[in-house]
Amino acid sequence: MSNVLVVLESRGATLTHASLEALTAAHRLGSPITVVVVGADTAALASRAAQHNVARVVRVEHALLVSYSADAWTAALDPLIRAEEPAFVLFPHSYQARDFAPALAVRFHQMLVSDVVAIDAGPVFLRPVYEGRLLAACRIATAAPGFVSVQAGAFAAAEPGSGAAPIEIFTPDLAPSVLRTHSGEPFRAGGSAVDLTSAARIVSVGRGIQSEERLPMVRELAEALGAELAASRPVCDAGWVSADRQVGSSGQTVAPRLYLALGISGATQHLQGMRGSGCIVAINRDPDAPIFEVADYGIVGDLFELVPAITRALRSA
Repeated sequence: MSNVLVVLESRGATLTHASLEALTAAHRLGSPITVVVVGADTAALASRAAQHNVARVVRVEHALLVSYSADAWTAALDPLIRAEEPAFVLFPHSYQARDFAPALAVRFHQMLVSDVVAIDAGPVFLRPVYEGRLLAACRIATAAPGFVSVQAGAFAAAEPGSGAAPIEIFTPDLAPSVLRTHSGEPFRAGGSAVDLTSAARIVSVGRGIQSEERLPMVRELAEALGAELAASRPVCDAGWVSADRQVGSSGQTVAPRLYLALGISGATQHLQGMRGSGCIVAINRDPDAPIFEVADYGIVGDLFELVPAITRALRSA
């Protein structure tokens, strides 16, 4: 029996960054923690998961789980959860979890508390509402288990510990008739697509850059910092930076150690995607820009003068 079950996801042979963040959130709910990996051959994933200070790992394996399907994942996880009787079941708030987790929760006459960004004593789950303008405090008052998805970037990713947890195999009773839908090929934005969620440093640019011709200056700063380049929605909509580098509620949610915001005013949609960053540094000419409300360090000034100066200082150092 487990207090918390965490359903992990993978990209290829690697656990997703969001899954490891959900594992960190699980530690706020107590122990023991059991992590679950799902697929047709999960031995390698289970070995990686076992290194993360958990009580045990369960490999949910079946030939019909070779590729993701909402029907198959729901049917496979249902009997495991009933056997484990956990207090909570956690998921990363990914597109995949949004697809199957609500249906899984309904099987237990529960609702999914989605997009959680913090967990207070109680436990009370905090989640953004009204496009991130407010946080709703949610307490699960119904019988266990409670189903919760964790927003990407809200928690630090769990690091491997010492030792390895025991690994078990659970084989669900699945029939081909359960698969009403089948997944197509995974979507790929292109060969240059980047996962900003795993970046330690990000230099992000907003409409204050004024024109695409100014971007090389920003790229030079990102290169000097060893950072990924990102942008707000207006810059991506203009085609100056590719859409896969957009940060915000309609882009990626990130939590780097350093987030440098250049010419970004701080619209609610953008703040929702980066407010979990470790250190936020903002440069903007407008002293009343909303970005300064969340910034750890704010510089009111001309980014066309400051960015080259910062780049030169970094390179000389």
